[in-house]
Amino acid sequence: MDLLLQNSAFVVGGAGSGFGKAIVEFLAQEGAKVLAVSRSFSKIEALAALFPNHVECLAADITLDATHKQIAHWMVDNQASGIVFNAGGPPAGSFQEMNIEQWDNAYHSVLRWKIKLAQAIVPYFVSRGYGRLLFIESVSVKQPVKNLVLSNAFRVAVAGAVKTLAGELADKGITANLLAPGYHATAAMERLFVKKSQMEGISLAEAEKAFTKEIPVGSMGEAYEMATIAGWLLSPMSRYVTGQTIGHDGGLVSGIFG
Repeated sequence: MDLLLQNSAFVVGGAGSGFGKAIVEFLAQEGAKVLAVSRSFSKIEALAALFPNHVECLAADITLDATHKQIAHWMVDNQASGIVFNAGGPPAGSFQEMNIEQWDNAYHSVLRWKIKLAQAIVPYFVSRGYGRLLFIESVSVKQPVKNLVLSNAFRVAVAGAVKTLAGELADKGITANLLAPGYHATAAMERLFVKKSQMEGISLAEAEKAFTKEIPVGSMGEAYEMATIAGWLLSPMSRYVTGQTIGHDGGLVSGIFG
């Protein structure tokens, strides 16, 4: 299927690894131009070397206001069609383990910067009459994950904000959606493996096996698989899909609307 992404331009956060990297690769393979944003220049430099005609690098912290200005300028200059809000998650821990400073940090790292960046770029999309906003969150939006209280709390807040924003932009040619990945073979899962290993006195391999056992399809997801869904949501084909939280979890969510 031709997703009509050729010669379009996009911004992808957290591009150095995991879902962000996979989405950059998918978009570049489809012929799109991508600004890959990551704090690690070496990782996105490798992507630019792999796709020299399609990937540009911005080595910066996407959670900072100064980075938002750089992104907004690039989007205008390149007539960008969409953006992927993506960054690392908060630390693992239970409700009682997390002190108030960690809650404050999680507000900034999970919620605040997405609101601030969206406010900076939405006027551009409105003036263009077209745009795709895609937020990479977590299965914790749909059901809590043990020992991820900060993610459970703040990613739900992101979902509420995006649902509201989607309604406000629906008649302007702009969509806003969330992807809610479950357990995937990415570095982000390591913090859960480590936490379970410490709590239960088991090896990391045993912890990974225990998580995998929870997944009905019987295996961890792959980032490149979810990237194909992201590509479709960023494409013109997704015009009629907005304000949605779409799971990619191997059947992990047990609710009827999972």
